[in-house]
Amino acid sequence: MTSAPTTAGSSDRRRFLTAGAAVLGAAASAQLWLPATARAAETLLPEGVFSLGVASGDPLSDGVVLWTRLAPEPLNGGGMPDTVVPVQWEVAEDERLRKVVRRGTAQARPEYGHSVHVDVRGLRPGRRYWYRFRAGGRISPVGRTRTAPHPHSSGGEVRLALASCQNWQHGWFTPYADMLAQDPDAVLFVGDYIYESVPSATAPRRHEGTGEPYTLEQYRNRYAQYRSDPDLAAMHAGAPFVVTFDDHEVDNDFAGELPQDPAKQSHEAFTARLTAAYQAYYEHMPVRATAVPNGPHIRMHRRLEFGRLARLNVLDTRQYRSDQATTQAGATDPALTMLGAAQKRWLLDGLRDSPARWNLVASQIMMAETDLLVGEGKQWYYDAWDGYQAERNALLREFRSVRNPVVLTGDRHLTMVSDLKEDFADPGSAVVGAEFVGTSVSSNGDQDQEAFRRDWDPRRADNPHWKLLDAHRGYHLFDIRRDGIDAQVRVVDTVRAPTAVPSTLARLRVEAGRPGVEVV
Repeated sequence: MTSAPTTAGSSDRRRFLTAGAAVLGAAASAQLWLPATARAAETLLPEGVFSLGVASGDPLSDGVVLWTRLAPEPLNGGGMPDTVVPVQWEVAEDERLRKVVRRGTAQARPEYGHSVHVDVRGLRPGRRYWYRFRAGGRISPVGRTRTAPHPHSSGGEVRLALASCQNWQHGWFTPYADMLAQDPDAVLFVGDYIYESVPSATAPRRHEGTGEPYTLEQYRNRYAQYRSDPDLAAMHAGAPFVVTFDDHEVDNDFAGELPQDPAKQSHEAFTARLTAAYQAYYEHMPVRATAVPNGPHIRMHRRLEFGRLARLNVLDTRQYRSDQATTQAGATDPALTMLGAAQKRWLLDGLRDSPARWNLVASQIMMAETDLLVGEGKQWYYDAWDGYQAERNALLREFRSVRNPVVLTGDRHLTMVSDLKEDFADPGSAVVGAEFVGTSVSSNGDQDQEAFRRDWDPRRADNPHWKLLDAHRGYHLFDIRRDGIDAQVRVVDTVRAPTAVPSTLARLRVEAGRPGVEVV
C-alpha cells in the first residue's frame, strides 16, 4: 500500500478543505437573515432541530436539490409537533453567505417527517455554492454544493466518488473523512445506506431499537442514527450526492414485492414495510419530487448529465426484478428480468442516443461474472446479474455500439474491477466495457486480508476478466476527462475506531475508445 498522494486539480478544489467540523460549525456564528420583527414573532423550536445536518443532491447545470429534516429528537421519531413549519433557505456564491443568489421558504410537513427538499433552479453551471436553512429561530449548518457543467461543455474534468454499503454495526464511516479531503464534485452512492439488521450486543456500534425496522417511525429512527455519523454528515455537507438503494434499505435480497422469506412476511405485511421504507428513504435523501413514493412504489431510476463529458444512468435493480433463480438453469432463463421492460427500454434509449463522451451506469449489483467454483463448472451469486444472464448478456451486446460504457457498482463489500465481456461463457469474446465494484464504507468491518486471499485468489484463474480484487474498506475516486478515466481505490486502515489512516491501494485507467480497464 502506498501513502496518499497529492491529487491534481484547480486551486478552487482545495479552498473548502479545512476540517469538516469547521464547515459544520460555521452556522453557529452566521447572521440571521430575517428582520428582527419577524424573528420576534416566530415560535422558537428546540435546540438541535437541525441535528441531522444538511445535504444536497442530483446536480443539474442550473440547479440542485437542497435537503434537511427538522428533528430535535432524531431517535424518537423526530420530536416535532404535528404542524407544518416554514423553513427559510438561501444559496450564496461565498461560504460566508454574503453574496446570496437565491432564497425562499419551504414547508416542512409532518406527513413527510418534517423533511425539506428544495429544488433550486437559476444557478450557474459548474459553480460552487453554499447554502443554509433557518426555522423557528434556529439556523442549520452551512453546506456546500456544486452544479453540473454547462450542457454543451465537452471538456474539463469531473471528479466522482463511488460509495456503498455502510453498516453502522460493523464500524465507523471513516472513509468519508478522506473522501471529503479529496473534494469530489459529486458522490455516487449505489445502495445499502442503512442496514435493517437487529441490534448486536457485540458490534463496535449498536443499532438503535430492539429489532428490525418495519414501521415508518422505526425506519426514521434508523436513518437518523446513520445520519449522526460525523464523517457522513460532513461529506453530505461538502458535496452533492446522487443516491439509489439496494436491498438493506428494506429487507435483505428482496425482489419487487417479494421479501427474502415469504413464509415470515405476508404480501400485505411486506407491502406495508415497503411503503414505510420507501417513505423514510425519500425523507432522508436529497432527491427531487419525482421520487415522492406512491405507497410501495418509488421512482429512482433517472439520468444526470455532466455536460457532454459524461451521462450517468442510475438504475433501480430491486423494484422491477423477477424473483431470484435458485439453479444454474434458472439463471439463464430468458423470462427473468432485473430491470423490468420499461426501465430496460429507458436505459437502452439513453445509451443509444447519448451525446456524452462517457456513458456511466450506476448498478447496485455486480454485472461481471463471478464464478465461485474453482476448476470445472460454474457457481454464481443468483442475486447479482449472474442470476439474470439472458438480460445481462443482451445488455452487454448493446455495449458494443455504446460510446465508452463504464459500470459503477456496489453490494459486494469488495473492490472487484473487471473487464466486461460480451459473453462470459466464451473466453475469446470481445471486451465491451469496464466495471468498478466499489468496496464498502464499513460493511464486513476490518476484514482478515490473509483469509480473504486464501478464499478468493484460487478463483482468479476462473475469472480472467478480474483486474483487481481486494477486501479493504474505502471507496473509489474517478477523475473523468475526455481522453480517459483515472481511478483510485482509496482505503482506510480501520473502521473499528472513529479515525483512520487513508491511502491509495491502486490506480487504474480506462482509455477513451478502448473498452476495458488497466491497472496502472
